[in-house]
Amino acid sequence: MNWETVIGLEIHAQLATKSKIFSGASTAFGAAPNTQACAVDLGLPGVLPVLNRGAVLMAIKFAAAIDAELGRRSVFARKNYFYPDLPKGYQISQFELPIVGRGRVELLLENGDTRTIGVTRAHLEEDAGKSLHQDFHGMTGVDLNRAGTPLLEIVSEPDMRSAREAVAYARKIHQIVQYIGICDGNMQEGSFRVDANVSVRRPGEELGTRTELKNINSFRFLERAINFEVERQIELLESGGRVVQETRLYDADRDETRSMRTKEEANDYRYFPDPDLLPVELDDALIAEATADMPELPDARRQRFCDQYGLGAADAQQLTASRALADYYEQLVAVCGEAKMAANWIVGELSGALNREGLAIEQSPVDAGALGGLLQRVVDNTISGKIAKQVFEAMWQGEGTADAIIEARGLKQITDSGAIERIVDQVLADNPEQVANYRAADEKKRAKMIGFFVGQVMKASKGKANPQQVNQLLRGKL
Repeated sequence: MNWETVIGLEIHAQLATKSKIFSGASTAFGAAPNTQACAVDLGLPGVLPVLNRGAVLMAIKFAAAIDAELGRRSVFARKNYFYPDLPKGYQISQFELPIVGRGRVELLLENGDTRTIGVTRAHLEEDAGKSLHQDFHGMTGVDLNRAGTPLLEIVSEPDMRSAREAVAYARKIHQIVQYIGICDGNMQEGSFRVDANVSVRRPGEELGTRTELKNINSFRFLERAINFEVERQIELLESGGRVVQETRLYDADRDETRSMRTKEEANDYRYFPDPDLLPVELDDALIAEATADMPELPDARRQRFCDQYGLGAADAQQLTASRALADYYEQLVAVCGEAKMAANWIVGELSGALNREGLAIEQSPVDAGALGGLLQRVVDNTISGKIAKQVFEAMWQGEGTADAIIEARGLKQITDSGAIERIVDQVLADNPEQVANYRAADEKKRAKMIGFFVGQVMKASKGKANPQQVNQLLRGKL
């Protein structure tokens, strides 16, 4: 209780360009090792890098999304260090003059509180290759396919005070870069990676010595890694030791961090302007081009869902978690005309089915139009909500449209009041004791007891009787 956690994040978002940042080599994922590393990516003698215009447009778009200062003039620098998967011996990055300056991100926390997290900068750079340690019998393999892939490194202020806040911030950045279409956000493929700078201090004191947790590719692991590191540092300090500035790796199997290397300072990298690349000058026309197709951002869309569709904050937050999900919802409402029903079905049945199968909304076998067709049959009383769930499962399995399944299985709801009344009369005749108990009970108990009779009628009708008519008839006769 006497320690305060201080966290800053460095997020590497792989930009969704088809070619690399300084060459025409492909950025497609999954190619055989070292088949997408060209001479420019390897820094072979005589080659010259050429800046990818698309990467610049995406950086401008990100600046607009977080209300950040835009570096009208930015410079690429060489960051010098040796690593087996960095064939040139340096990484082309930005240092003193980045393309994106100070910005901010608004967080809505789980408890309903809001927090503003400052973004220090975001700069363009190239990715390194990848070292492979498995299946090489004591040696390390190097795959250079990723070398030269365009990254936007997003550096936060040390404004976060818990692992949960850090995860909320990382999720928000993840949401933003996907909304504006500059990164696919695929953490399993390494498209979105997080480094966490973690330190502890006594409240009110100067910042403590930080450690950097490197290349975390899961929000769950990010939270666990930070929590472990905080406990490790506190235990170390309280036992009379001191925290060493270093880079540490998180081992998910052991749920612990371990030292990788002592942390370098900026001067250790010997930054200097890259002599092969001109400064990047942004004019008004280029900025206008980059921001012309800016979509509605998550916070604005969430508020609109509350205002336009009458949704609660929790539903609106869930439905705008991704741009694809928000689009699906609006398409569904357009078809069925029932905003709250559409929200309930997405949050309930659809999300449950997607989670069960491990699918994203874009992979749903039931598209918004098809689900809308099903909900229309509930709205017009063709089927009940309960029967609709059976139809949905059949649609999920590819058995056809809602109308075709309803027709083939004979699932149309019984709305003929005479037919329903006959079933109600039979249920009451078969249960004289329950009828007597109901009539002898007060209103409060009756409200609970009516459910028995409704259940018996629905069972007798095989779920086809209109529930509203069943309730009305039962109450009248009882």
